[in-house]
Amino acid sequence: MDAPYWEHFHHEADIGVRGVGRTLAEAFEQSASAMTAVITELERVRPLIEVPVAVEAPDVEYLLFQWLNELVFLMATRRMLFGRYRVDIAHRRLTGTAWGEPVERPRHRPAVEIKGATLTALEVRRRDDGLWLAQCVVDV
Repeated sequence: MDAPYWEHFHHEADIGVRGVGRTLAEAFEQSASAMTAVITELERVRPLIEVPVAVEAPDVEYLLFQWLNELVFLMATRRMLFGRYRVDIAHRRLTGTAWGEPVERPRHRPAVEIKGATLTALEVRRRDDGLWLAQCVVDV
């Protein structure tokens, strides 16, 4: 199977973020990386501070929505950017870790501020090739 990856997809007014992985957890990690890459280049974010994350939801689609919105909340309230993620998913509960650092505008050069993940184009599924896909549109 292919290595996990992230990408952006076109949406009229906002930006779609998509993560693909060998496992559901990898797809969620990659979708978070795609979201950070909307803001800045991932390589600019050093994994200096470890922040625990826990969310739960009635289904995996809403779990992705909750995960990304929790990361937006943590970035805003802690004035940080995250560039690395680890996720564990069991029984509609996600526990994980985000690694990052405080925002340094000259070095990070943030392009936009993400207001939150939306339910638009929200999709979590196993593809025909066996890889997991996790995507939605984020409001910028």
